[in-house]
Amino acid sequence: MQKVYFIIVTYNAMKWAERCFTSLRNSCIPVQSIVIDNGSVDGTQEYIKTNFPEVDFIQSEENLGFGKANNIGIEKAYKEGADFFYLMNQDAWIYPESIQQLLDVYNSHPSNKEIGILSPMHLDGTEKYLDIFLDKYIATNFEKTRLISDLYFQSLKSYYEISFINAAHWFIPRQTIEVVGGFNPYFFHYGEDNEYVNRIHFHKKKILLAPKSKVVHDGKQVLGKVDYGKYKDLSIETKILNPNFPDSLQQEKKALLQSFIKNSFTGNIKQAKKILKRYNEVKKNSSELTKIKHKIITEKNTFLNL
Repeated sequence: MQKVYFIIVTYNAMKWAERCFTSLRNSCIPVQSIVIDNGSVDGTQEYIKTNFPEVDFIQSEENLGFGKANNIGIEKAYKEGADFFYLMNQDAWIYPESIQQLLDVYNSHPSNKEIGILSPMHLDGTEKYLDIFLDKYIATNFEKTRLISDLYFQSLKSYYEISFINAAHWFIPRQTIEVVGGFNPYFFHYGEDNEYVNRIHFHKKKILLAPKSKVVHDGKQVLGKVDYGKYKDLSIETKILNPNFPDSLQQEKKALLQSFIKNSFTGNIKQAKKILKRYNEVKKNSSELTKIKHKIITEKNTFLNL
C-alpha cells in the first residue's frame, strides 16, 4: 500500500483541531500524520496529544514559520518511507474519499513522473462554495484548462493542469521532494508556496487539479488578506529567486530604479522613498539572494537534509 503522510504546521489551532484530525481518522485510505507546532498558547499541543495520540507530534522551541516547520515534517516522513506528502493547513480538513480520489488520478496518469503537485478542489469553510482563491486560480488558467466550460457542460476531466495553487492542500509525490526539495527558509510566512511553484516549473513538473477530490480550507475569503504590516512582502525576492529567469536580479533592480525615478519626477515623493528603501534592501541582500538562487539551480532536494 502506498504510504501517505500528512504534515500539518500548527499555531493556535484549537478552532479547527477536532475537525481537522478527525477527518484524517475517517479517511478511507489510512494515513500517517506529523504535526509541527510553532509555539501555540491556546492549548493546541495538549489537545492533540490527548485526543489524537496517533499523531506524531513535534514541538518547536520557537516559531519557525510555515516553510521551515514543514521541512522538518517532510524530512521525517521521507526517512520513514513516505510515498506521498500531504501538506495541509491547520484550518483545513478532508473527506473520507479525498485521498483515494487523488491516488486514482496519480496512479492512472499516463506519465505520473511529470506530476509535481496534485491538488484537490478547495471548498471554503461553509462547504457550499469553492474557496475564492481556487476561483481565481481557475479563472487565470481559463485558456489552458477550459475548466469553467467543462463545469458548465458537466463534462469534467479527471484532472486539469494549472500554473499555481496555494499550499493549503498539496499532495506531493516522493519524486518531487527528491528533485525539487523543501521550502525556501528565506521566507517566513507567505510567498513560500509561490517560490516553491517556480521551482516546480523549473524542473519541468506539472501542477494538477483533481475535480473529483474535494477538501475544505476554512480561510479568509478575501483576496487581499495578507497583512503586509505584519508580514514582509517578498514578492520582489520571489521574482529574483525564480530559476526560470537567469537575469532576474538585475532586471528587478533596474525596474525598482526606474520606478523610483518616475515617482520622483511626478512628485510622488512618499512612494519614491518607499521604492528606494526596497531597492536598498535588495542591493544589500544581493549576495545572499545570488547564493540561494545558485543553490536552487544546481542542487537537488534543496533545503532538505535527506
